[in-house]
Amino acid sequence: MTEDAQSTFSGTREVDPRHALDEAALEAWMAAHVDGYAGPLTLRQFKGGQSNPTYEVATPGRTYVLRRKPPGVLLQSAHAVDREFKVISALHAQGFPVARPYALCEDAEVIGSIFYVMEKVEGRVLWDLKLPGLEPAERRAIYDAQVDTLARLHGYEPDAICLGDYGRHEGYFARQVGRWTKQYRASEIDLIPSMDRLIEYLPDSLPPEGPARIVHGDFRLDNLILAARGPEVRAVLDWELSTLGDAMADFSYLLIAWVIPASERNGLLGADLPALGIPSIEQTVERYAAITGMRPDNLDWLFAYNLFRLAAICQGIGGRVRDGTAASAHARAMAAQAPVLADAAWGFAKRAGA
Repeated sequence: MTEDAQSTFSGTREVDPRHALDEAALEAWMAAHVDGYAGPLTLRQFKGGQSNPTYEVATPGRTYVLRRKPPGVLLQSAHAVDREFKVISALHAQGFPVARPYALCEDAEVIGSIFYVMEKVEGRVLWDLKLPGLEPAERRAIYDAQVDTLARLHGYEPDAICLGDYGRHEGYFARQVGRWTKQYRASEIDLIPSMDRLIEYLPDSLPPEGPARIVHGDFRLDNLILAARGPEVRAVLDWELSTLGDAMADFSYLLIAWVIPASERNGLLGADLPALGIPSIEQTVERYAAITGMRPDNLDWLFAYNLFRLAAICQGIGGRVRDGTAASAHARAMAAQAPVLADAAWGFAKRAGA
């Protein structure tokens, strides 16, 4: 992660011409479907994110956020903004920190793809995991709030909050390995030998699974909006990959930050964690377990799985770069990480017994 990551990824820019939309049509739709809407609107695009184009919709009295499917030919089941709307609607009703959802538009004719509108939550999005410029106690408080929020999410019984049909309750790891294998093959550009080895190994080494919980699928620090001052998590963002599944998959995805070098993907490996005030991976596991009663007992396999999944996601970004539908100016750099992540995944797979 470069030193200027905060300025590189934060804030908004002019709308990418590839993602331009009919503002008059949007304004008419919002007037009809968003309670309290009063235009005119001004549209800008957020810098961060790789997948679904996300816009700031500013009006004289209120600012909204719009998330849409990207235009063009897409991988099957990808960019499911309708699922995002469903899960944040259910979680908002429980008081979980998500943006207030306003309305979903499933008519692709309005702006060229389906989309939804939610409130804009004010606060900080922190992109560098080492949290430069903060005091050690501030860093510790933010890391504790992060894991506490994930533990709270995993405490919900899906049936109890109207999300019992949000995904299948069994076979999560098998489905995920199959899904990401399929999407990797659909986006494959250059051969990555480590991915081929993982595709052979992972389905035959699946761990036993815990009860189905709501899994975010991409829970990490830069998908949180924090209070302007203090560690409070005001909103969890980017629910595109959420479903029902094993909480350990979600938790171990958060933990991979500790085993990835900072030079490769904004990791913590090699950082002086005590000096920074950032808890160790062991301390993070203990805090999560104290809240949920759950702990991972096969981290090497879980790291191999999550790094494989990340490599497949990065390869998918590469496919969108090739096809001209990538949403971020940084997509090429993300796509280039696929072989590095695959090699790291295979290293953990070997530690797990491959």
